Amino acid sequence: MIYGVGTDIIEIDRIASAIEKWGDSFLGHIFTEHEIKYCQQYKKPAQHYAVRFAAKEAVFKAISDNPHITWKDIEIVNDNHGKPVCRMTNGTYHDRNILISLSHSKYYAVAHAIITKE
Repeated sequence: MIYGVGTDIIEIDRIASAIEKWGDSFLGHIFTEHEIKYCQQYKKPAQHYAVRFAAKEAVFKAISDNPHITWKDIEIVNDNHGKPVCRMTNGTYHDRNILISLSHSKYYAVAHAIITKE
């Protein structure tokens, strides 16, 4: 059963500007240590931060019934095959599957989230 659906698109330059302006303070507020380590390994980390930001926004939209979820409660990681997956780090929504799809181009990052009940 589908519980919620969310989509988000963001300009990569907006995330790059936020990183440039606020640096580690911005990154530490939005992203987990694991996400930061993952994104920093790339030549253009802003693309990877932006698509994870979009994924978190999409998950927020799909959940929509819990105003107490924070940015870092949602973690976007890759499984052993490189597929992006969403993990709830605070233990909520353990009875639901969160499916995500991510994509980015030179200028934009987009993400979709579908939440199903087990």
